[in-house]
Amino acid sequence: MTGPETSAPSPAELLELARTIALQAGAFAIEARRAGVEVAATKSTPTDIVTAVDRDTEALIRTLILEARPDDGILGEEGTSLPGSTGLEWIVDPIDGTVNFLYGIPAWAVSIAVVARSEGARQWRALAGVVVNPTSGELFEASEGGGATLDGARIEANQDVPLSRALVATGFGYAAEKRRDQAAIVSQLLPRIRDIRRMGAASLDLCAVAAGRIDAYYESGLHAWDHAAGALVAAEAGALVTGPRGGAADEEFILVAAPRLHAELAEALREAGAPA
Repeated sequence: MTGPETSAPSPAELLELARTIALQAGAFAIEARRAGVEVAATKSTPTDIVTAVDRDTEALIRTLILEARPDDGILGEEGTSLPGSTGLEWIVDPIDGTVNFLYGIPAWAVSIAVVARSEGARQWRALAGVVVNPTSGELFEASEGGGATLDGARIEANQDVPLSRALVATGFGYAAEKRRDQAAIVSQLLPRIRDIRRMGAASLDLCAVAAGRIDAYYESGLHAWDHAAGALVAAEAGALVTGPRGGAADEEFILVAAPRLHAELAEALREAGAPA
């Protein structure tokens, strides 16, 4: 890796650095998983867990970013919040799918995005994103205007899928009341689609839309680190990414699908009570 940049880097250059860091972090996390893992703490509820590996992996990512670009900002799930002076911010989920990680389910990922954000602004423009599944070795990545790839090969979201044939992924929150509300939406949606999938890692769900492994994904309650990289991969693969009431994706809601299905699914979700 190189030292601090003297001029604004291109999305492709940011992607190269993000890829290098994500792969190194993924190798670190999977070796730590093989050595054994235990719950270190809980967060919002007793089922919302964090492991020492989450924290150690984020610390490694933070170190690697600062070595290469010390003036950029960093926002990480496990507490990193460093302001920057370049207008670039790295949004990091060191282990997305921590429960899967704990149980040995091979569906967890390191997710790193680089975004352009004005000081104090809530919204950003994603420039580069990498999602790596260390268990499978799969590497999803995208840069703004550069398309999306899986292990270097171009990927594209499934197009022209009608709602009745759509395989739709979602996820659920940790709080019991939120789960009840989400279950009620699923119960109304399920008879109208092919089937539901719940994989347990938002970044991999988003990349699955990009790769055509599922047709659509929606969820409420995600944080920026859950979707920043995966949403860029999905968008660059031809999916439409929106948030509540058709606005920008945020913590309240995200919906991702190719345009035709997106419109049909949004209407079905609205009828079921979601803020689509």
